[in-house]
Amino acid sequence: MGANALHTVEGVMEEHQDQLQIRQDKLNRLREMGIDPYPYRFEPTHQARSLLAQGDTLIEEETEVALAGRLVALRRQGKAAFAHVKDNHVRIQIYVRQDAVGERAFAAFGLFDLGDYVGLRGVMMRTRTGEVTLRVRELVMLAKALRPLPVAKVEMRGGQEIVHGELHDTELRYRQRYIDLATNDHVAEVFVTRTKIIQTLRQYLIDQEFLEVETPTLQVLYGGAAAKPFTSHHQALNLPLFLRISDELYLKRLVAGGFDRVFEIGKDFRNEGIDRNHNPEFTMVEFYQAYADYTDMMVHYEAIWERCAVAVHGSTRFTYQGTDLDVKRPWRRLTMHQALKELGGVDFEALSDTAVGELMAHHEIKIEAPFSRGLAMQELFEHLCEDKLIQPTFILDFPKETTPLCKAHRDNPDLVERFEPYMAGWEIGNAYSELNDPAVQRALLEEQAERRRQGDQEAHPYDADFIRAMEYGMPPMGGVGIGIDRMVMLLTDQYSIRDVIFFPTMKPEPADAG
Repeated sequence: MGANALHTVEGVMEEHQDQLQIRQDKLNRLREMGIDPYPYRFEPTHQARSLLAQGDTLIEEETEVALAGRLVALRRQGKAAFAHVKDNHVRIQIYVRQDAVGERAFAAFGLFDLGDYVGLRGVMMRTRTGEVTLRVRELVMLAKALRPLPVAKVEMRGGQEIVHGELHDTELRYRQRYIDLATNDHVAEVFVTRTKIIQTLRQYLIDQEFLEVETPTLQVLYGGAAAKPFTSHHQALNLPLFLRISDELYLKRLVAGGFDRVFEIGKDFRNEGIDRNHNPEFTMVEFYQAYADYTDMMVHYEAIWERCAVAVHGSTRFTYQGTDLDVKRPWRRLTMHQALKELGGVDFEALSDTAVGELMAHHEIKIEAPFSRGLAMQELFEHLCEDKLIQPTFILDFPKETTPLCKAHRDNPDLVERFEPYMAGWEIGNAYSELNDPAVQRALLEEQAERRRQGDQEAHPYDADFIRAMEYGMPPMGGVGIGIDRMVMLLTDQYSIRDVIFFPTMKPEPADAG
């Protein structure tokens, strides 16, 4: 770092400390005036959104209103001031005059800063420019902000809001999300939309008579996916535990227990890399339906995406990163063999094992386990085809080696009845005709256990209790897993998964961070 850069950083730090001291001095002066800068409560009668919507009626009736929010803009003019307060990410203008609030309150108002939370009482009015405004008769400090927010300036130009000085520091936005939300209203809107998507998805499953349940997050034995777990330890029981990588095996136990349709929305954890599509902690919905197969699950999957897209966009059409997408049913269906042939230019069924190995070497693809023709097929598909799957597409009929929890394909024993949906070049879910034969399941899990012994760290561990549940009788069923974070990314046009998770996983700040 050059001397000039260092001087700049030191100057910013000194200015920051000066601001902290200035605000601390104002806090002390408020207390000297007998004002509690952190009172216990304030009772608003309205929110900014309702004041703006009902402005004319409230003005005509001279209704007394109360509003609470954060001070985000301030323009003092002698014994009066115009300001903007943000309440639940909606801005509204306020007008404060000394003769309306009194000399003592107006003097206290002189110690208010941007970022402070304030309580206001008064009546509504319109300014000369026609803006709905709260004429303040009483104001109180609700929380003094000791650190200045990087508050953006909003300019109205031609009826449009033009934002200046918006917070763009990506690491700061992710690490200190509270600043991001406080200053970037469009970011807050993404998370409001996230909630709408989850509520819509949940309501669809409830409408289809699925029961919402909860299963363990801390598990003695993890399973349900090919992934590395996070490990923990229970001191009292001296017991190693794992954070779940999937909800699958416990939800299937519930189906065996007599609940024909179950679902869970919750956090899963995988001890893997971080990139724009992956976070170690992520949100999934999994649902299982007795007496169904993977074709029934495709119907549910399409319906969920249609309903969520309409809830967000009012249409099944939307744009992601400049690409127009349409989730209207029915989606395209391709087997993995067909996809390799059509999109990858590879007739996999016609290749010998030697030719498959040569093709893998040509594309520099390695399998971290003993060679398997089925796993090689999946790796080639991921390498050659995934990024070409832009419009919603179901990829069907995976090699049997890709999962130990799925029924064999009824027409080809080398395959399983599994599908993955793809959109914008990503995999966005997973579904099976679920295996329910305990003898077959035992053999497949024993095979997975052997793969683990040979070095495949993502192979499925053997779960004797799950086999026992099957032996008591488990009906045929279809099951689906949907990554909610990726779904939100697509429906809100966000490039990175970190933009749809409030607090993404990050390295800790340096010890001397301010």
